[in-house]
Amino acid sequence: MADPLSLLRQYNVSKKEIINKDNVIFGEFSWPKTVKTNYQVYGSGKDGATKDYYTLECLLFLLKNVTLNHPAYVRMAASESIPVVNRPDRKELLAYLNGETSTAAAIDKSAPLEIPTQVKRTLEDASESMPKKARFDDLAASQRFKQHLAMRFDAPKPKMNSIVSNIDRSLSEAMSIEKIAAIKAKRLAMKRNTIKEDDDLPLDVDFGIDVTKDITSKERVWRQRTTILQSTGKQFGPSILALLKSIKMREEGRQRQQQQQQTGVGSLSAGLGGGVVVQQQQNKSYSRYAQEMFNPKEETAGFKIDTMSSYHGMSLKSVTEGGRKVTPQQQQHTPSLPPPPHKSPSLIPTPSSTPQSGAASPSQSPSQQQKRVSRTPIIIVPNSQTSLITMFNCKDLLQDMKYITNEVRRKQSSKRESEILIQRCKEGGLTVPYRVTDNPSKLNNSEWDRVVAVFAMGPAWQFKGWPYDGNPVEIFNRICAFHIKYDEVKLDQNIGKWSVHVITLNRIKRHLDRAAFQQCWEKLDRFMLFNKPHLRW
Repeated sequence: MADPLSLLRQYNVSKKEIINKDNVIFGEFSWPKTVKTNYQVYGSGKDGATKDYYTLECLLFLLKNVTLNHPAYVRMAASESIPVVNRPDRKELLAYLNGETSTAAAIDKSAPLEIPTQVKRTLEDASESMPKKARFDDLAASQRFKQHLAMRFDAPKPKMNSIVSNIDRSLSEAMSIEKIAAIKAKRLAMKRNTIKEDDDLPLDVDFGIDVTKDITSKERVWRQRTTILQSTGKQFGPSILALLKSIKMREEGRQRQQQQQQTGVGSLSAGLGGGVVVQQQQNKSYSRYAQEMFNPKEETAGFKIDTMSSYHGMSLKSVTEGGRKVTPQQQQHTPSLPPPPHKSPSLIPTPSSTPQSGAASPSQSPSQQQKRVSRTPIIIVPNSQTSLITMFNCKDLLQDMKYITNEVRRKQSSKRESEILIQRCKEGGLTVPYRVTDNPSKLNNSEWDRVVAVFAMGPAWQFKGWPYDGNPVEIFNRICAFHIKYDEVKLDQNIGKWSVHVITLNRIKRHLDRAAFQQCWEKLDRFMLFNKPHLRW
């Protein structure tokens, strides 16, 4: 975009006429006299003060009275009520306007500029400024052009006439007149059907005005990649600062929540022999050696089997014979041993210390009898061989973010799990567990509350027997839904109608899988932030 300061320098260096009437006119651009340029006044903008800029009228008055000394110039400007240029700016400003320097330190490139108005030029001004060119639609010129072409194409050439006469003489001796007439008729017929090319046209023929040059001479650059980013009416500061502030508050709240979870409060509990200090169990991160905390239901097929017991300290005979009933006399002679560490009472019960028989021990407190509420999110995948994601490859897709077909995984491992615990890696090396299942009929009410995502296939019968009467619209309002398809496969009609995020995969390009599933996790994080903030994510 043209600015008044650069145009003033350009017109002053090239000695072009600047029209100074009600507005200052530079060719086809016009600005008011009081418009501010981007040349900053000396001393303004320091210590938080507002920036001030010289006006166009002030700079024009300086160029007009540049021969006067500074006191006389100031008195004359004051008499005409025109702002003056300060003495510290005078030398550097004149050097820039006269073309001695290409730039100046006081030029503020970030200053807002006023858009000029385009001056409509009259026909007289246009005729005076533009050189006269020959017009193609002139009648006399067009008639001369037609006559010249007619003379060029219709007049016989002397060389050709001599050649034709020689040919006619030789042909008349060798052939009859009828054959020569037949050949001439055939030649004329072929000549009518061909395009005649003549490269020796006169170079001095004026075919008209070059339209392209005429158009490009009137073009003006209104916007460029630097000036397009300058906006005078829109302020982006408040919206961007508010967004950054909300992100910072959310991160600080998440860090505070993690510190509260990691900070455990020690508690004292009276021991059996003489006061054993038991520290309250803290919420720990995932560990591959403590899988019992993620699977509280122990599969013992109805038998009362203590899966945490051990044969440590027992002889082979006692193991093979089984437990014997101890009499009171033997009990008196039996030395008292301290209880094993995993049998000691604690304030927070673990899934392994929960009684299998259903009866609470008299030494347990009411807080021990209370079951721990899980905060692990649940993801449901389709139980169908036609789906691109199943229990065979869900760990590769969601945890490793790389697509592997079900056929390949089925050949490598024939075992099919009903539930899988995947670990999502986040920033900072943290891992978050997610429970994946394809059998939603086994979920109870509390587990349905932890369902955060579902992978839809397309048919509505996939949601038969689900909550909310199996209505996909109601389900997708409460659960984040995804759909995986190949890029060349047409989208299912039901998926296009529902609120489902589509993940498009390529059959060959595996390097694009991570970006696709990374978007899936980002969408799921936003959904859990607003709908499931009580879960671990």
